[in-house]
Amino acid sequence: MTNSRAHPEELSLTFIIVGLTRDGQRFRPSDWAERLCGVLSVFGAEKKMKYSPYVSPADFDGQKAVFVDGSLMEIEPMAYNFLRNFACDNELQIVEGLCAIG
Repeated sequence: MTNSRAHPEELSLTFIIVGLTRDGQRFRPSDWAERLCGVLSVFGAEKKMKYSPYVSPADFDGQKAVFVDGSLMEIEPMAYNFLRNFACDNELQIVEGLCAIG
C-alpha cells in the first residue's frame, strides 16, 4: 500500500485504487468503481458509453478497485491527478506499480 512518506518522484505512475479505506473499511457506495471510471468514459462509435482505455473498474484481491494505467499521466495529467486525489481524499488504499488493463 502507499507509504504516506513517499516523495512524488518515488511513486509509480501505474496504480490501483482499492475499495478499502486505510483502516480497512469497505468504501461505499458499492458501485463506486464504475461511477469513478464513468467520469472518464466517452461515447464510442456504436453510440454506447465506453470506459477510457487507461482506467478500468475491476476486482483486486476480492475488493472493488480501479486500475489506472500510468500512461494517463502523460496523456491527461489533470485526469490522472483527479484519480490520485480521489483516492487520497477518501483515504482509499493504493497499490503502486500494478496494472493489467486490457
